[in-house]
Amino acid sequence: MKLIEVNDYQEMSKVAADCLLSKVKTNHKLTIGLATGGTPKGFYEYLISDHEYNGTSYKYVSSFNLDEYIGLSGTHPNSYSHYMNEHLFKHIDIALENIHIPSGKAVDLEQECKAYDNRIRSHGGIDLQVLGIGSNGHIGFNEPGTSFESNTHLVELTHSTREANARYFESIDEVPTYAITMGISSIMKSKEILLLVSGKEKQEALKKLVEGVITEDFPASILNRHANVKVIADEEALGLVKELELLNR
Repeated sequence: MKLIEVNDYQEMSKVAADCLLSKVKTNHKLTIGLATGGTPKGFYEYLISDHEYNGTSYKYVSSFNLDEYIGLSGTHPNSYSHYMNEHLFKHIDIALENIHIPSGKAVDLEQECKAYDNRIRSHGGIDLQVLGIGSNGHIGFNEPGTSFESNTHLVELTHSTREANARYFESIDEVPTYAITMGISSIMKSKEILLLVSGKEKQEALKKLVEGVITEDFPASILNRHANVKVIADEEALGLVKELELLNR
């Protein structure tokens, strides 16, 4: 695991974008794993700006998103399909058929989970997976207690996760209670992982990650076993981390 220290959110977003862009420019058929929420918004803004001014093309890039709420259609304003379209896809030249997001409205959700993993495998796996980290250590919607062996699956969201996402809804009562998410085993099969961490509210989570105790009670801890993880963290997120060299072992 390698730490990349940055000053603030904007620098974190730019450094992350530069990491992805360097790969897209050398591999036009890159398969990327994408995340939603507040953390990657700046990252997507840099990708859009680069596309507009430098013409970087995503025509042959394939994308797989981590998760989607169950019960929301792709056009629902709070669905992750809508989020991705608004914050990235409609601003770049990625082909519609190369965009993959789990369907929260699938008739057979168990089959949707299996089919999603099969689609990832058919693309040769994910070359670069972008992740955020929840305050309770969740990655994707893999909540504490999720098996490290899990593939794409259905999950009941914890109250803390629903509470954190309530800012995007009228009230917490409107936040879905279930989601479909790429599993921890699915994520760990990615060739490279880019973890973005920003803000004081992520200090404790980053500290636990750095301490290196691997437990299913803190899902992100499994990243310590991956051979190629970069953590891009700003000064606020690093507030509780005392021995940063542990991340660069």
